[in-house]
Amino acid sequence: MYNMNERDTRITQKFVLCQLPPQWEVLPVHRGPKPPSHPNSIAVYTNNGPNSSLIYKGYICPSHPTQVPMTSVMPPTEKSIREQLFESRYLQLVEKVRAKDSEAQAQARNLTVLSSQSNSTRAAEAQTRSLSVQPSQVNGNRAAETPTRTILVQTNQQSNNRKADSTTCSTTRQIVVKAEASGTQNQEDGSSNKPRTHRCSLTATNERERHCRRSNIRPSIHLREGIEVYNRDKMRISAVDWFLLIFSGFWALTMGAFPSSVQIGGLFIRNTDQEYTAFRLAIFLHNTSPNASEAPFNLVPHVDNIETANSFAVTNAFCSQYSRGVFAIFGLYDKRSVHTLTSFCSALHISLITPSFPTEGESQFTLQMRPSIRGALLSLLDHYDWNKFVFLYDTDRGYSILQAIMEKAGQNNWQVSAICVENFNDANYRRLLEDLDRRQEKKFVIDLEAERLQNMLEQIVSVGKHVKGYHYIMANLGFKDINLERFMHGGANVTGFQLVDFSNPMVIKLMQRWNKLDQREYPGSDGPPKYTSALTYDGVMVMAEAFRHLRRQKVDISRRGNAGDCLANPAAPWNQGIDMERTLKQVRLQGLTGNVQFDHYGRRVNYTMDVFELKNNGPRRIGYWNDADKLVLIQDSPLLPNDTSGIENRTVVVTTIMEGPYVMLKKNWEMYEGNDQYEGYCVDLASEIAKHIGIKYKISIVPDGKYGARDPETKIWNGMVGELVYGKAEIAVAPLTITLVREEVIDFSKPFMSLGISIMIKKPQKSKPGVFSFLDPLAYEIWMCIVFAYIGVSVVLFLVSRFSPYEWHTEEPEEGTDGPPSDQPPNEFGIFNSLWFSLGAFMQQGCDISPRSLSGRIVGGVWWFFTLIIISSYTANLAAFLTVERMVSPIESAEDLAKQTDIAYGTLDSGSTKEFFRRSKIAVYEKMWGYMKSAEPTVFTKTTAEGVARVRKSKGKYAFLLESTMNEYTEQRKPCDTMKVGGNLDSKGYGVATPKGSQLRSAVNLAVLKLNEQGLLDKLKNKWWYDKGECGSGGGGEKDKSSQALSLSNVAGVFYILVGGLGLAMLVALIEFCYKSRNEAKRMKLTFTEAMRNKARLSITGSVGENGRVLTPDCPKAVHAGPPLRQSSGLALVSSELP
Repeated sequence: MYNMNERDTRITQKFVLCQLPPQWEVLPVHRGPKPPSHPNSIAVYTNNGPNSSLIYKGYICPSHPTQVPMTSVMPPTEKSIREQLFESRYLQLVEKVRAKDSEAQAQARNLTVLSSQSNSTRAAEAQTRSLSVQPSQVNGNRAAETPTRTILVQTNQQSNNRKADSTTCSTTRQIVVKAEASGTQNQEDGSSNKPRTHRCSLTATNERERHCRRSNIRPSIHLREGIEVYNRDKMRISAVDWFLLIFSGFWALTMGAFPSSVQIGGLFIRNTDQEYTAFRLAIFLHNTSPNASEAPFNLVPHVDNIETANSFAVTNAFCSQYSRGVFAIFGLYDKRSVHTLTSFCSALHISLITPSFPTEGESQFTLQMRPSIRGALLSLLDHYDWNKFVFLYDTDRGYSILQAIMEKAGQNNWQVSAICVENFNDANYRRLLEDLDRRQEKKFVIDLEAERLQNMLEQIVSVGKHVKGYHYIMANLGFKDINLERFMHGGANVTGFQLVDFSNPMVIKLMQRWNKLDQREYPGSDGPPKYTSALTYDGVMVMAEAFRHLRRQKVDISRRGNAGDCLANPAAPWNQGIDMERTLKQVRLQGLTGNVQFDHYGRRVNYTMDVFELKNNGPRRIGYWNDADKLVLIQDSPLLPNDTSGIENRTVVVTTIMEGPYVMLKKNWEMYEGNDQYEGYCVDLASEIAKHIGIKYKISIVPDGKYGARDPETKIWNGMVGELVYGKAEIAVAPLTITLVREEVIDFSKPFMSLGISIMIKKPQKSKPGVFSFLDPLAYEIWMCIVFAYIGVSVVLFLVSRFSPYEWHTEEPEEGTDGPPSDQPPNEFGIFNSLWFSLGAFMQQGCDISPRSLSGRIVGGVWWFFTLIIISSYTANLAAFLTVERMVSPIESAEDLAKQTDIAYGTLDSGSTKEFFRRSKIAVYEKMWGYMKSAEPTVFTKTTAEGVARVRKSKGKYAFLLESTMNEYTEQRKPCDTMKVGGNLDSKGYGVATPKGSQLRSAVNLAVLKLNEQGLLDKLKNKWWYDKGECGSGGGGEKDKSSQALSLSNVAGVFYILVGGLGLAMLVALIEFCYKSRNEAKRMKLTFTEAMRNKARLSITGSVGENGRVLTPDCPKAVHAGPPLRQSSGLALVSSELP
C-alpha cells in the first residue's frame, strides 16, 4: 500500500503487474474503503490526512465470464458483497497455486514484490518520486535525468538437472514508469507545476540471457488496465506452441477472425436517461433479431456515466473503455468534454459515434450523427426575407451557426443582434426580453439546449411576447419535442425543424416497442423518443452495420481484446482503428432519422429535415429541406384560409387547364358567363363532385397553362400544383397525374382515370398493293417449296410409272389387220405427262390420264392432300390481304425510338411525363432522357396542342410522348392523321387534387369512389372520346364502305399472269408452226416458204395444196392394206400416193 500526494494522482491511475498467471487480472475500483491487507492487493490514496480518498484499488482474482469492473460507490465503513466475494476467490486460488507449486518444484513460480523499505527511505524516495526499493540497472543515464517509479517483479527459476556450480537463471523484467514534466521542474522540493505524462517500458537485465532461453523460461505477462508489454525476440517457443500457433492462425483465417461478441463502449452525460434507454433498446433489438443470411454476433456494451465538469473523470472513463478492448465508443459530450474525447480518439484511433452537436473541426475518428442545421436555417431566413432579427445562443454549436449567419449578414446587409444567454436566470431573461421589446425586436432565432429553451419560452409567455406580431425560429431538430402548448393560441408565429418523421413505418414500429418498455427499468420511456434518442438508436445501428461489413470482409479485429494504456507516451494507437473508421464512414442505411450517410469527415450528408409551423391545432408540416432541393415549402400559410367553418358557406375555387376533351370553350362561349362557358370531361366531373359534396364552385383556368412542376433553381411550384400549394385554389379537377413528387406537397383522391405514357406519330401513308400482292398470303419461302414439291412429285411419278409393270400395256392389232404388235409397249406417264398430271391436280382441275398402279396412285393421293391444304390456306388468307390496306409504321415501341436518331421525340416541358423520364432508372428511358435534354432544337413543347401540331407538320420525323388518353382522343379528331403506336410505357392515374390537410380531401375522395361505382366515369369517357369522335374506327364516313371493295390494283398481278400466259401460248404455237413447216419441207422436198404457205392455208381454210395433197378433218377413212396410221389431234392424214 502506497500513499501518494494529490498532485501525483494523474500518473498513478494505472499500475502494471507483471509475471502473473494469465488467468489473473487487475480490477479497478474508483471509490471505496481500504482493501484487505493481503500481500497481493494494491491501493493508492491521496495523502490528505484524515480526508484521504481512494483513487485506485486492485485485486488479483480469477477471471470469470460474468466478472465486470466495479464502478459503484461503496460505503466507507464496510466491505461490499462483491469485494468479499472477490477476496474469498482470491484466497482459494492462492492455495491452489501454492499446492501446485509444491508438487512441481522445477516449474515453481515465486512472486516477490520487493516493497519492504524503512519509513525514512520512503520519505526520501517520495521527494524523487520513486516507487522501487531496488533501483533500475538499465538505462541508468535516463534514470539520472528523469525521476522514475519502478515496480520490480522478479521471477526465479532453478534448473534441477544442472550441475552444482550452475548459477540460478534469473530473468528480471522492469516496468519503468517515467514521470516527464514538460517545462521547468523544481528539483529542490520535488514538485512540478505542469501535468505529467508517464511512459512504460520493459527491459531485461539478466546477463545470462542465452542460458535462460535454453532453459525455456517464458514469463507470463498479463496486463489489465495498463499497457501491453511484450518482447518476442526474448521468448522461446516450443514445437507444440508452434503447432498451436499455426493451427490457431489457420482457424482464424478460415473463420474470418471475427469475434462472436463485439465490445462497444458507452459514455453518457447528465440528463441523458432517454438516450441511454434508446442505446439499450437498440442493442437488445440487434442481439435478438434473427438473421438467417449470416452468422449473428452480439454487441456487448460497457457503459460509464461521466461528469463533464471533471476532466479527470472524463479521461478516466475513456481510458477505462479503451482498456476493456472496445472496438468503438458511442458517447455524448458537451463543450467542456468535446475536445478531450476527440483528442483521445484521434491519438488512439478509436472511433467515437456521437449524437451531440456537430463540431467544426476535422476530427478523423468522430462520426457525427446529428446533421448540421446551418443550411436549413439560412434557407428559411432567405424565404422569410428577414433583414433584422435577434440570435440567442448558449453553446459552442451556437458559435458555428452565428458565424454562418454573420457571413450571410455581411452579404445581404442584415442587422443581427447576437446574444449569449448561457448564464442567464429568469430575471435576466425577463430584462432581456423587455429591453428587446423597447428596441422593437419582433423576430428571433433561438438556438438553446432543450432545458434552457423550455425555460426561455416560459419567460416569453410570462412577459406576453407570444402574441401576434412575433415570429420565433427554433434552431434545433426536435420541433415536436418542445412544449408549445401555451404558444398555440397566443398568435405568435413559431417555426422549427423536425428530423424524425413519426409517420415513417420504421419509426411507428419502434414506437410500438418503445411504449411497451417498463418506465422503472427504462427511464425516459414514458414519453415519445426525442430526436437525440433517435440519433442514439441510429448510431448503434451504424456500428452494427459496420461490424457486419467487417465480418463479411473477414477483417481481423479480434486482437483489440488485449488491454492498452491510453496515457502511454508516445501513444500506442490501435492498428485496426483506421479500418474501423473507414468502414463506419461507408455505412449507408435508412434509420429513424432518415437516410444515414457520412462524408469523408464523418459528417451527415444527403439527409432531409421537415419544416414545421405552429398552428391552432398543433405543429403542422409546411415543407422540407435537403442538400439537393434546399428549402421546399409545400404550403404558404398566410395564403391558406384557416376558416374551419362549413364549406357549404363559401365558393370553392376549382383550378383546371384548357385541354381537350377535358376542358374546352363552347362554340358560342361569349354568350355565357362563369362555369357555363366551358364544356368537357372535367367540367362534367367537377359538376358531379360538387353535387355529391354540396358546394358551390368556380372554375379558374391556370394562368401559366401548366400542370405543375418545381423549378430546380427557385424551388417554386408552377401550374395547378402551385395554385394549390400557395393557396390560390382549393381543388384541381384536371388531367393531373398522381406522382410521388406532387404527393409530397398536395393530396390526391383515388384515380378517376387510368392511363400510361404512349407514343404519338404521324399516321403513315397506306401502302399500295404490289403487282403480285396475290402472292402475299403465303410467304415466298412457301412458294419456293411448292415449286420444288411440284417438280419432285412429277419426277417421282415418272419413275414409279417406269418401274411399275402395271403402267405398261401392249396395243393389240385390230381385227382384219395383219402384222405383229408394236416393238415398244406404250406408257402414258412420260415426263411431260407427269408434269401435266401434277399441275392439273395442283390447280384442282384433273386430267384425262390417271395412274393405274398402286404406287402411282399413292403418289397422286398424297399430292392431292397436299394441294388441298395449301389451296385452302391460301384462299383463307387471300381475302384479308386483298381487302385490308396495311400501314407500315417506322416505330413500334420505345426501344425503336431509342435505337434510331432520324425521328426526334419529346414530351411536354412541364408535366409528369418529363418527370418520369428524368427520374427513371431503366436503361432505355435513361438513354431517351439523355437525348431529349441535349437535343437541339429543343424537343419539349409548352402545350399538348403544340406537340400534336409538331407531329402533324414533321412528315413523320417527330414523335410526341404523352398520356395515352390524350393520344387516343387526338387520334379520333380530324384530320385523323395521328396514331398511337406500341403499348404504354408506365401505368398511372389522374386524380382530383387538394391542398395538404384540406378538409375537402375526404369528401372529394368519397365522391370519386361513388361516381366510379355508379359507372358514371366510364359514361363520361365514352361520351367525350368516342361518341363525339370524328374519325371512327376505320377513318369515318362512307370511306369505310368503299375501302371494303377490291380495286384493280389488288388483282392486277392476276391479269398480268393471264396476259403473259396467253402471249406465251401464241409464241409456242408459232414455234411449233415453224418447226413443223421445216420438217414438212424436208420430207416433201419443198421450200420452207411453200411448206409454211401450205400450213397456213390448211390452218385457215383446211384446203388442199397445189401438189394435190389433201388435209381435211372431214375426209372419210381410207381403206388400205398397210399398217394403221396414227391419228394426231383428231385429224386423219391420208396420202394420195397409195400403193
